[in-house]
Amino acid sequence: MSKRNIQEELNLEGLRTETLVVHGDDWVTDDRTVAPPIYYSATFRAQNSSEFAEMAETPRHPQYYTRYGNPVHERVKKIMAELEGTETALVTGSGMGAIATTLLALVSAGDHVIAQTRHYMSTAKIMDEMLPRFGVEVTLVEQTDISAFADAIRPNTKLIMVETPANPTLVVTDLAAVVDLARPHGIIVVADNTFASPINQRPHDFGVDVVVHSATKYLGGHHDLTAGVICTTEELAERIWHTHISIGSVLSPMDAWLLLRGLRTLPMRIERINSNALALAEFLEQQPQVERVYYPGLPSHPQHELAKRQMKGFGAVIAFAIKGGYEETQRFVSSLKLPPNAVSLGGIDSLVVHTAAMWEGVMNEEQMRIAGIPSNFVRFSVGIEHIEDLKADVLQALQKI
Repeated sequence: MSKRNIQEELNLEGLRTETLVVHGDDWVTDDRTVAPPIYYSATFRAQNSSEFAEMAETPRHPQYYTRYGNPVHERVKKIMAELEGTETALVTGSGMGAIATTLLALVSAGDHVIAQTRHYMSTAKIMDEMLPRFGVEVTLVEQTDISAFADAIRPNTKLIMVETPANPTLVVTDLAAVVDLARPHGIIVVADNTFASPINQRPHDFGVDVVVHSATKYLGGHHDLTAGVICTTEELAERIWHTHISIGSVLSPMDAWLLLRGLRTLPMRIERINSNALALAEFLEQQPQVERVYYPGLPSHPQHELAKRQMKGFGAVIAFAIKGGYEETQRFVSSLKLPPNAVSLGGIDSLVVHTAAMWEGVMNEEQMRIAGIPSNFVRFSVGIEHIEDLKADVLQALQKI
């Protein structure tokens, strides 16, 4: 049976997610292996000069030069495009590599960008500092106010950047409403889907043009790689790719292989993580030492109904405020025994950070105020541990405040 016939028989469009992540890259390469090999080669051999010329002229060729592409990249790209429902995907060396490459590829001096007041801190730095240096104007809007997006649109607005749920405050942006505003003006909409994952949310289904991920988080799932993914149309992928090969945010073959391995178990991990996080958020709401809990899956979240409309599950990250201030919050975080006090999220093990302590190293006081990060904020990324063990550990730490 030919490779083409096997692909047609498989019919990826009919596969459920759990099957897709295991078989979505079958026959992307013709190495006949069951476990995919790691192509640890920076460059690839051409059989003759005409083949070399063809390889050199083919954008995103998977076997020309690893900065351009790699067979392991192809496997990851195929699965990610299917998960996000886009035509294709690109991979980068980090999530910020994906975001920075996308932005620099799609805007130029004299253009205008609309972004949220609440973004991941490095994205916020690009908006506040990098893009203005290159002559790109940026307007920050309150993402819960759709009229603020509408009011910010100018004749030179080329791109709207959203992130939902937003890091670290878990504010939700109405994807369909933003797209409806952007479409008549030909504005490209980019969504950072890291905090949701494609299992919980598919922005492209709402018309978003480019979906970016820090694959270091849920997609890898084991805190052992750094990677980024860009999911989009063929036309936009080619535009972004030309900037990507110049910037050189290359995903190593080893990290691509680890990412591929992580994708195999993504639906199972997300199912457990969603369940654990909701249960822990409900538990935290009942504790007298906790001032407030922010989690889109809770009815108390101000955008709970919106989250239910555009998300299938609500993810790992819970934000909550400890009664007291900076010192009490530090004491709570330091008293936890199970989750390491470490950055990142979305892995098999829980992680916790005192948000103000992390963000103050990158953002000034005014930027933190705009981002809505108080001194008593905790970001807890829930893993796959047993929920009762997590509750017990949180309780003993709260009792030591």
